[in-house]
Amino acid sequence: MRQVPREMDGREVPMVTVHETLAVRVLLGSGARSAVPEEVARLSARRVFLVVTPSASAAGDELAGALGPLLGARFDRPAPHTPVAVTDAAMATAAGADCVVAVGGGSAIGLSKAIAARTGVPQIAVPTTYAGSEATPVLGETSDGVKTTRRDPALAPGVIVYDPDLTVTMPAGLTRTSALNALAHAVEALWAPNATPVTDALATEAVAGILQSLPEVLASPAETAPRARLQSASWLAALCLSQVRMGLHHQLAHVLGGTYGLPHAELHSLLLPHVLAFNLPHSETARTRLAHTIEPIRRLSQAYDGPTTLSALGVPYADLPSVAERVAASPYPNPRELTVPDVTALLEAAW
Repeated sequence: MRQVPREMDGREVPMVTVHETLAVRVLLGSGARSAVPEEVARLSARRVFLVVTPSASAAGDELAGALGPLLGARFDRPAPHTPVAVTDAAMATAAGADCVVAVGGGSAIGLSKAIAARTGVPQIAVPTTYAGSEATPVLGETSDGVKTTRRDPALAPGVIVYDPDLTVTMPAGLTRTSALNALAHAVEALWAPNATPVTDALATEAVAGILQSLPEVLASPAETAPRARLQSASWLAALCLSQVRMGLHHQLAHVLGGTYGLPHAELHSLLLPHVLAFNLPHSETARTRLAHTIEPIRRLSQAYDGPTTLSALGVPYADLPSVAERVAASPYPNPRELTVPDVTALLEAAW
């Protein structure tokens, strides 16, 4: 747990646990996307900059029509890992916008955060995947192959609209990897050094919800009830990500993803079983709550009909020691000490 020393009358008193909650308005349910124009009006916005992931173009078209004269400009080219060059291109068309609405996955929402960071305008996030970026105050931007992450409450969208109807058209593969990406947020929250009773509870419920609903969604993709459960569980996992510091899993995803331009969800999906096995013996809280999940998580990851290894994603085997060196040189907080040989061994197993 994150603990802060305090002084009283010149004397140091016992450390205290600190839990902070972001101010955010959340709409959940089928058809919730229809409320976006009302949310724009509630913010007194008059010129919306609409960011749309290409895979969510149909939802973007619908929303553009609903916004009508409130729509100022639209950008359909967000990219994974939020390249600064893409943000610069978007900024060139966002002049005069007093609100950003992002429709799509992590790429669209990451770009929305980058624009808000540069302009200070409010954001409305309409996620169509389970990535979770919409609920966090974290922005990772890539420049020259290096991904830099920062955390600031001002980066978090002030309104989130969760509509399970928007996830029905997700391909099965993306559904699987995106949900496992969300699962990674909850898993890492359980071994975070600044975990609190609240994040432990959120993470435990998120893990249960994702592992129960994901197989149902994959088996019956047209059913919206399991998708709503999966979306809600992913939201809880994202709330964990917004509260605590992530560890080795996310550091590997940031280093590998930023260096090689790898797909975010696929990378999280394939790394998760390996990092879980690596860290679990070193965290009593995580071991108690996650021991029974190792095999289900491994099966869900390996059943993906796509790249399930770093080699399949094109990471050169010869680069693994240098990746391990970068991780060990500036480690994220992690329950197990990160040495170059140990991290290299983990990467080799994932390769």
